[in-house]
Amino acid sequence: RRTFNSYFVTHLPSSSLHPDSRSTSGGHHKLPRSASTPHTPAPGSSPAAAPPYTPSRDLTVVRIPLRSAKHHYGVANSRGQRGYNEDAHQAGTLSIPAFARRAPVSLVRSQMSKQAGEGTSADSAFGDPQIFYFGVFDGHGGSECSEFLRDELHGYLEDTAAQFKLQSSLQKGPPGSPDDPKTDRKDAVAETKTDVAAIEEGYAKAVQLEAELLEDYKRTVGGYFRRFRPSYFSVVPQTSVEDPCVDAPEQKPITVESVLTYAFLRADLDFITAQARKPDPDDAHASDFPLNKDEILGRPHLPPSGHGIGGPHRFKGGSTASIALISTPTPAPFWHPASHSTLVAAHVGDTRILLAETATGQPYPLTVDHHPSAPAESRRLRRFAESLITDSFGEERIEGLANSRAFGDMQSKRIGVSAEPDLTRVELGPAQYAFLVLVSDGVSGTLSDQEILDVIKEARTPEEGARHVVEYATEVSADGDNATCLVVRLGGWERRSEGGVGSLGTKEMRDARRAEALDPRRRG
Repeated sequence: RRTFNSYFVTHLPSSSLHPDSRSTSGGHHKLPRSASTPHTPAPGSSPAAAPPYTPSRDLTVVRIPLRSAKHHYGVANSRGQRGYNEDAHQAGTLSIPAFARRAPVSLVRSQMSKQAGEGTSADSAFGDPQIFYFGVFDGHGGSECSEFLRDELHGYLEDTAAQFKLQSSLQKGPPGSPDDPKTDRKDAVAETKTDVAAIEEGYAKAVQLEAELLEDYKRTVGGYFRRFRPSYFSVVPQTSVEDPCVDAPEQKPITVESVLTYAFLRADLDFITAQARKPDPDDAHASDFPLNKDEILGRPHLPPSGHGIGGPHRFKGGSTASIALISTPTPAPFWHPASHSTLVAAHVGDTRILLAETATGQPYPLTVDHHPSAPAESRRLRRFAESLITDSFGEERIEGLANSRAFGDMQSKRIGVSAEPDLTRVELGPAQYAFLVLVSDGVSGTLSDQEILDVIKEARTPEEGARHVVEYATEVSADGDNATCLVVRLGGWERRSEGGVGSLGTKEMRDARRAEALDPRRRG
């Protein structure tokens, strides 16, 4: 099956027609021809991203590393004033079924008449369009956990989608529906029964895996996880099943949100279990006991790569994580001004994801920091954390941690520091948003959301924008934390400075902050 790749597959104008790579035709403006490699699609692979209304005979299929597509994606990071960098990031294409909202039938037929393959869906020979994956991970106590998430989290997502038999949102409707191409075929009903059976089998498998995971958490960690019920899980409490007076709970569909929730929690449990089985270099006595002294730890699953988890000694730190998945209903790339797409964000901790609205120029946050002082987090934790301490900066902490949700942090799991993600789904209309930003708290803790957007608006490319954000955050930061920024071009990129007052809204403040940072007398 297809796997995670650090490149995406797309079309470029044939060199015989457009020998100049600076051609501005279509939505592939300034794609790096020099970094492209000819690509031969394999059976079942995703169709290549293609600009609408361009005949396929005028295009060449190539693959381009995301890091080379500087006009479409940019990343920058800095260790600041720290001795080492605990941040990590990842970007590529993911091998899971599409979750985008399906395009209207009339639109698909119109596009199919203008461009072969534009109406590609899950029922076609090409499979679903590519799913893009972007993630930022901010480690604390070391980089082992953030590097584990960088290398393995996308694999957990792919494996979970396969185990749950996640269905594509682009599949055709039932037999006899206007968009069913098999209406006249005699075996249409038989095929539909097979599809229904596969869905039911996937649901049963998902419920089984979810129940086993919750039992593993209850047995391995205990405490908060004895009554833990994630929002997007289909499994229900045993009492609800046994009580004849209680109506049977409604069956929840298997969605990309339930896949994300399971993958996050599975990865976290595997990480802390692996660490608990290792010797503790700081305490020889404590290393003889499992995480809970009265319980026996299970054996961690191998991560998707098959590699070991972490180093030879117990790692007690952790990491935050924010990832964004983008799915399109057709092969038209999500950065094309006329393209529709769906974005799902999954978030744990205080890393941050922002969308820049084209019309207003203002930020649209997709995440909320998981701090103990947040009302929802405070209510969730107070049952298990007897007291939240306030540090010298006035920030509440739980067991010395600034984040109430995180991967790792094995010593704080029992009181509720979980890796259950907050999930947000956003429909991206044509050119509705100019760009997407993912940052670590070394950026978001220093700059306001509007400052981040305004710095990027003044850049010529996403790569330049990410670099300028990190440079500015490092320059004006008071604590010199690690800083990472990812910028992804969306359909409204060319109009990024048209909304509101462009980048002028925070320019005076940014100039003043830079002047203060350069003047040691004023900083003192």
